[in-house]
Amino acid sequence: MALHLALLEPTTPTNVGALARHCADVDTPLHLVGPLPFPDDDAKFVAAGPKRLDSLDWWVHAGWRDFREAMSRERCIYFAVDAERETAEAPFRPNSVLVIGNEDGGLPDRIREKYPHRIFRLPMPPRKRKVDVAESAKLLLEIAAAGPRDARDAMVVKPTGPMRYGRGRRRR
Repeated sequence: MALHLALLEPTTPTNVGALARHCADVDTPLHLVGPLPFPDDDAKFVAAGPKRLDSLDWWVHAGWRDFREAMSRERCIYFAVDAERETAEAPFRPNSVLVIGNEDGGLPDRIREKYPHRIFRLPMPPRKRKVDVAESAKLLLEIAAAGPRDARDAMVVKPTGPMRYGRGRRRR
């Protein structure tokens, strides 16, 4: 399923770089909706980003209006940390644009007021208290690629090995 990912008004070059690296790995176009507070050749962005920047299909839009002119409204699905509707309920379709709020996981009021029926919860990695946009976007792309039938299974992160919490006790 060909999906696009859009990040609204990003502020941290390392977060954007990590997100760009993942988008390049899964061949997902990335849209950065500015204004960007850092240049596209920022050292932190380049270090966290993909090894070959030319492998990333990315677009920088000067602002919200420029993004809206480039993307049709029907393609956009919005995601926020505090949304009420579950991620699995989102109407993922080929060529959808998954719009994530800024790096705190929120959406601007103008979007909340205009598109309340198209806002869904941004998935969070387990045991995280703070929003990690790159990891949340990675989970979101996995859920969207899984399709509606397998979306609930994709949201559950299955451990790959034994999990150990704390130091534990030794048996005598």
